[in-house]
Amino acid sequence: MRNNTRRSVCGRFEVRDLGSGAWHLSTGAAEGPEIYLTGTEPAAAGSLRGAAASAVACDWRDDGVLVTLTTREGTAALQARNALIHEPLTNLYASLPLASLDDAARRFWRRVFRLVRIPGGRYLLGFIARRSRSLE
Repeated sequence: MRNNTRRSVCGRFEVRDLGSGAWHLSTGAAEGPEIYLTGTEPAAAGSLRGAAASAVACDWRDDGVLVTLTTREGTAALQARNALIHEPLTNLYASLPLASLDDAARRFWRRVFRLVRIPGGRYLLGFIARRSRSLE
């Protein structure tokens, strides 16, 4: 069974050289995809530098990644050792049943962290905790 090893991403990408054959392609939007390329061939700099890509396709193969950029001038293909596509999910935590703290709990934890920051505060906090356990 063959896995899907091709991914196409659309958007107006800005290309930034990270040095040593690494490149960062981003849309500039907070929710937009970002693509990181590593191990690109030296000839790829000519294709990537100053390119305003409207679509990027990554095809993972045994010998690396074939990256195809679609620009106004046409398409340009380049070889990279690795490609990482990061697509943030804006509502990822909205559906999770995460705990929320009320004012009293927030005040308690604020006091605990304030005590821990002062010199010897964690020993004082341990003493208070042991004392409250012995009263129960």
